Amino acid sequence: MRAVDCIIRKRNRDILDAADIESFIQGVVEGSIPEYQAAAWLMAAYLNGLNFDETAALTRAMMTSGDQFDLSAIPGVTVDKHSTGGVGDKVSLILAPLAASAGVPVPMVSGRSLGHTGGTLDKLETIPGPSNSKSGYNPYLTGEQFARQVAEIGCAIIGQTDNFVPADKILYALRDVTGTVESIPLITASILSKKFASGADAFVMDVKTGSGAFMKTPEQARELAETMRRIGDRVGKRIVCLLTDMDQPLGRWVGNRAEVRESIDVLRGGGDERLRELTVTLAAWMMRLAGAETDLEQARQSLDANLKNGRALSKFKKMVAAQGGDPRIADDPGLLPLTENRYDVVADRSGSLAAYDTYAVGVASMLLGAGRQKASDTIDPAVAIEVHKQIGDPVQAGEPILTLYYNDEAKRAAAREALANAIRLEDAPVAPPPLVREVIGDGDATDQ
Repeated sequence: MRAVDCIIRKRNRDILDAADIESFIQGVVEGSIPEYQAAAWLMAAYLNGLNFDETAALTRAMMTSGDQFDLSAIPGVTVDKHSTGGVGDKVSLILAPLAASAGVPVPMVSGRSLGHTGGTLDKLETIPGPSNSKSGYNPYLTGEQFARQVAEIGCAIIGQTDNFVPADKILYALRDVTGTVESIPLITASILSKKFASGADAFVMDVKTGSGAFMKTPEQARELAETMRRIGDRVGKRIVCLLTDMDQPLGRWVGNRAEVRESIDVLRGGGDERLRELTVTLAAWMMRLAGAETDLEQARQSLDANLKNGRALSKFKKMVAAQGGDPRIADDPGLLPLTENRYDVVADRSGSLAAYDTYAVGVASMLLGAGRQKASDTIDPAVAIEVHKQIGDPVQAGEPILTLYYNDEAKRAAAREALANAIRLEDAPVAPPPLVREVIGDGDATDQ
């Protein structure tokens, strides 16, 4: 079938069979189908949807479009985690070494910023190399290096090389700049194609819902979670999904270097309470999937202990050093400097912080330079937004709620404009939202 016929059929809400989807994806990767046709097909799929069989076929076609990692030589059950994207979500930087410190082998393949959300790789790449080195954290390992590091250290966080799920690399970039991000079938195929190709045995999915998530409502988040679970069943992969809050930024910082620094604070036993709680909860589920601990409360206690006794921080240092970064960042935040230019967003009256437009906070961060408006944009690692108040906190008139760290006055002004209506105060006290709203799946092999 010609590419234009695939576009027309999906435009007309027809169902594509697996062979047609595989042929289309192969053409995108080989370059015989140009990006403008791929973009047109993405928009048709976004508007008219893909059914479950089409989504499963797209996932498989993308997964097999390039290299796949073989992790079978790693002892035990390998477990990866994925977040659907949020504002201030730096969980992966803490989670991989934390779970590894509890005996879970963690092979993690992560991505870059997408839309208003930050990317794990963008954060990690702000980590400099050792003194007198021009290199820094290297997210691009061969399959052999990836497997060896997970076996020896317990964790690795890498990105996509040119031939690792190249179909997703192309479509991911196109979705970001064509307004086709918020599609459950396209999100599912993007996530699972990378995760399945990474070779891990099981997965914990952090499915965000709220004003700063791609899935704005719990119903959308649940649909995405159930779709991923069903596809996991089809290919024999165990998946547990947690629906978690994204009605406010996660943690106290939004921005690349700032989020690395905040992650280190948590790994040192401190940091923001909600960020720490979510990370420990996700890691406890990883322990359950790996068979390291079946009781979630016991798992949490072990993980809390590893944050306090330095074992998780030690794993982080080893991972950073193994991938070319300077492990001294864990002891010297000055190696990850932020810009000195600051601007406070203050409360215009007293009250209780009732709500954030978290999407607007993410957009403001992007406008400062912490994210990308187009695929070719360069990230500014030193800009950030500091979050002083969380939902439910009391606020006094004139008190800072957010602080912008900026390097460009025009970008600062644009970010401030994006935040014009991003904060709502109420007179009456407000209860903070629940962090974990729902768990889909119990992690047992028998429930598949």
